[in-house]
Amino acid sequence: MKEQCIFAGFGGQGMLLIGKFLAEAGMESGLNVSWLPSYGPEMRGGTANCSVVVSDKPVASPLINVADTVLAMNKPSLLKFEGSVKSGGLLLINSSIIDIKTSREDVDAVYVPCNEIAESIGNLKGPNVVFLGAYVAKRPEVISKEAIIEAMRVELGERKVKFLEGNVKALEAGMAYVQEHYGA
Repeated sequence: MKEQCIFAGFGGQGMLLIGKFLAEAGMESGLNVSWLPSYGPEMRGGTANCSVVVSDKPVASPLINVADTVLAMNKPSLLKFEGSVKSGGLLLINSSIIDIKTSREDVDAVYVPCNEIAESIGNLKGPNVVFLGAYVAKRPEVISKEAIIEAMRVELGERKVKFLEGNVKALEAGMAYVQEHYGA
């Protein structure tokens, strides 16, 4: 098993963080991982993305030319990375702020209203974790919900443990949305 993902959005949307959650969950599950961030010098408000590879074999390179999955949190990210998804791959799109459909007919396109879902559960800072929940629902063979929750606990640490409950709720809401609307 080898899963190559690109998480992309504006700086401040938490895409690097959820990429870290996936990488940490992979490590917690005994898998080999790489996490490679990329962001402009302006960070918050500028573009930010990361590449995450999760594999049962050693990861030769953190660079991804063709992704199994792309999570696009905003329109510039969709336009930049939708062509990177392999045929038959998964393209997750935050339909809360992306007002177009993908031009790709050869991928599994999943539209998730991340911002609305996060708002509905009272977690205005949780659209990114809702998105991660959507990913977990579509890719259960890659990582389990339990591994992601443990990774969040590790990454948030003692100082930010107060955010764990809200993040778990956001993760579960994203999973539930995809299961209800896409039968995952």
